[in-house]
Amino acid sequence: MATGMNFLTIAYPNELLLSLKEDEASFETEARLLLAVKLYEMGRVSTGMAAQLAGMGRVEFMFTLDRFGLSPIGVDASELDQDLTNA
Repeated sequence: MATGMNFLTIAYPNELLLSLKEDEASFETEARLLLAVKLYEMGRVSTGMAAQLAGMGRVEFMFTLDRFGLSPIGVDASELDQDLTNA
């Protein structure tokens, strides 16, 4: 067991895996990523902490944020375009 680590166990029915057409490992990886993305979106954790929670490197996590319509710099692309247009 890793030092300084806590563990969370979430029960879910086998039918969930069947309905999502995912295996256990894929579902658990995606669930960790979704938790990390949501905590980042809410401003509760940094990209570094979220990446650690998701089990990936910080740069990879930052690129993954685009998949969820989020920006690693705190503004979305349309806001950035608007700022540049008004400059």
